[in-house]
Order: sequence, then structure tokens, then C-alpha cells
Amino acid sequence: MSTRRLRSEDYNDYSSTDVTPEGSPPDGMNGFAHPESYQRFGETNGTTWYQTLIHLLKGNIGTGLLGLPLAVKNAGILLGPLSLLVMGVVAVHCMGILVKCAHHFCNRFQKQFLDYGGAVMYGLEATPSACLRTHAIWGRRIVGLFLIITQLGFCCVYFVFLADNLKQVVSAANGTTNDCSPNRTVVMTPTMDSRLYMLSILPFVVLLTFIQNLKVLSIFSMLANVAMLVSLVVIYQYIVRDIPDPRNLPLAAAWKTYPLFFGTAIFAFEGIGVVLPLENKMKKPRQFPVILYVGMSIVTVLYISLGVLGYLRFGTDIQASITLNLPNCWLYQAVKLLFSFGIFFTYAVQFYVPAEIIIPPLVARVSERWGWLVNLLLRLALVCVTCVLAILIPRLDLVISLVGSISSSALALIFPPLLEIATYYSEGMHPLVIAKDIAISLFGFVGFVVGTYEALVELVAPTATVVNATTVLVQ
Repeated sequence: MSTRRLRSEDYNDYSSTDVTPEGSPPDGMNGFAHPESYQRFGETNGTTWYQTLIHLLKGNIGTGLLGLPLAVKNAGILLGPLSLLVMGVVAVHCMGILVKCAHHFCNRFQKQFLDYGGAVMYGLEATPSACLRTHAIWGRRIVGLFLIITQLGFCCVYFVFLADNLKQVVSAANGTTNDCSPNRTVVMTPTMDSRLYMLSILPFVVLLTFIQNLKVLSIFSMLANVAMLVSLVVIYQYIVRDIPDPRNLPLAAAWKTYPLFFGTAIFAFEGIGVVLPLENKMKKPRQFPVILYVGMSIVTVLYISLGVLGYLRFGTDIQASITLNLPNCWLYQAVKLLFSFGIFFTYAVQFYVPAEIIIPPLVARVSERWGWLVNLLLRLALVCVTCVLAILIPRLDLVISLVGSISSSALALIFPPLLEIATYYSEGMHPLVIAKDIAISLFGFVGFVVGTYEALVELVAPTATVVNATTVLVQ
């Protein structure tokens, strides 16, 4: 889950690849075109490889990272990291598929740029099926719908995260000292329900989303990234110390909890929406395949390390966000507040994408005199929707798992392999490539169905209760 989502409209220069005489991109490593086949279109003041790498990291690291220790618990201390590694490899492969198909259609139709929805639409137009060609526009609409669901889902997660962390800080305020010993007992002061914290935060979030200037939002995004980076450094230095004996932890957890792992993991890895804008913004786009592999390798190592170390450090007591396991001393209370500060401002950046998709067409239906008021009212309504959904599902682990299973699995795993088949089937594909694409899409679809089902079952008949933002297992 990302701290900053990049939209295609934010970029002015584009890239593409040469095509072979048959019209297909030249074969390269893992489906990418050969570096020397790239051409530049538009301006030359694009981003450097270093800036692109930073944007790629920011686009994939967010609140989902903090939920990975619980995800590893739901999978097992051995099965969890192995599954994260496999999921990371598959996610990067699907990103490569999307870039390759977009290049193919850019060259075929002489387009400077194609976003995710446009690539899917042209992919459907290239299929042998007359029905799919006729309704190709629905490909763009479906991708747009899932992007909206994903982004608003992130916003719901932020409401729950902020409420849980603020509640814990307030509850332990009277007993907070400079003693950060994990064995120190802090008496938690009774405080209001986490749902009331969400309602308390709501007016400030609404005012924040009234900021519509992307340059101003980029300042908040930078502050959020700095705050979360500092918090992650402090979290890592705590969890690597005093790790207990891990032999009592199960190598593989019960199969019923694995779908919850899937939802959380794919929520964290859902950064596929940033790859096309980033590649098209680069000064030297031929470097992008290497940057993608290096960046996603860093992300995968970070995910596996925090997930494993967090589970090893806290064991069965691990909570929906690892910040809730930190000691209630001033240092780590400050970390919780600092991360919450970052998440608060990240809300506006995540909200920008669905707002730009939903609001302008509706504002265009009213007179210019009332346009500004309708704009603000729609923003108010969308924020309230995310707050209400968070209140209805006030468990952070379930919100993350639901968003990951419902929307992230479709964007990251289901659509890209099907897009590759639609794009190249008429030109001839190796049966193994078709089988591989079908297997990945089926894996994503099974995760979508089972993950959503198990999260809803856990919501209706929970096996855990949340008390003062702490998950306590029911024996």
C-alpha cells in the first residue's frame, strides 16, 4: 500500500518501445523489451533513475507493511515468509506484463501514453471475441472502479489505524514514563470507543481533503514520508532486540487463517498502479526494468524482514499493527504519533485519485456558480463514506484483508495475465505462457473469493475481540 499514488495525468513526457515487423514488442528478459529499443517522446526533463526508485519505493510501502507481522502469524513462521517471497515475485512479473502490453499498444496505435485502464481496453479490442471487442470500453471502466475501491479502501484503513493508535496513546498517557522496558506494566485508563475517535478525526480529515492543489499535497506527502521513515527505523531497532525462542511458533498456521494472510499480503504489494506513470516519466526509460527489479527486491526484503522479525519478537501477542505492540514509554508513544501524523496527511494524497475520477463529471452537470459548492459537498460525502465503512468494520486486520482480497488481488494478480493473453493470443502464444497466465489469474481469483469470504466470516463471527486496541484471542 503506498504512501503516494501517482496518476498518469501528472506526467508530461512519455516513452515507448520499437516493435518488430510483426507488431509485437521484441522479447527481452521477463517480457520487457531490449533496452536499446526504447524511444523518447515529449520533453526531456524527466526523472532520474534515483528519483524513479524513490517514487517506486514510496508507491509500495505504506500501512500494509505494519500489518505483515500479523499476516505472518496467520500463515506460519516458515510458510509466511516463503509465501511473501512468491507473492513478491509474481507481483513484479505482473507489473512487467502490464508495462509490456502498454508498450505494445503505444506502438501499434501511435499513442504517447496508456494508463492501466487504456491498456485493458485496447487488450479487449485485440481479442478474437466479437463480444469482448464490442464491450471493450468496459475494461477501462472496470479497472477504474477497482482503482476507486482500492484507494477509498486505503482511506478506510487510515481511519482505523489513526483511531487505534490515538486510543492507545491516550489510554496510556497517565502511565507513560521514560522506562521503555517491555516487562513494565502500564495501567490503561478507560477511554472512549475507537469509533468515537474516528468521528473526532473526521472534521480534520474533511478539511484536509478540501485542499485540491497537487503541489500543496506533495508537500504533505513529503512530510508524511519523512515521519514514517523515522518511525520505521525506531521500530526496527526495537524488534531486533531480545527476540525470544521461536521454536514454539508454528511453521505453518491453520489453513482457515491463510486467506487472511493473502488479503494482507496482496494489500501490501498492490503498487501496480504506479509502474506506468513512473516508466513514462523517466529521462532514460530503458533503465526502468532494472529499477523495477531492484526497487521491488528492496520492498520484498523489507516486507519479509519486518513480518518475520515482528512475529518473532511478539509471537502470538502480535496485533493488527505492530505499532500497537510497542512499549508505552515516551519514545514509542512518539513513534505512534509520528506514524499517525504521516498517515493523516497521506489520506489526502490517496483521496486525490478517486476524487479526480468521481467528482469532475458530476460537477460538470451543474452551473459554474454552484460548481465549487457541489465539489466540496461531494468531497465531504466521500470522506464520510470512508469513515462510516471504517466504523462498521473497526478492526484494522479485517479492513486490510478485505481491501486486499477484493480490489488489490484483481489489479495486481487477475487482470495483468488476462491482459497478456488478450494482447498476444491472436499473434500466437506459447501454450506454457498461456498456462502460466491462467494459473496466476486463477490464484488471484481463488484468493479474491476465499480471502473475502474468510474476512467476512471473521467479521460476523469473530474469533478475537478487540479491547483497548489490543487483540485478545478467545480460548
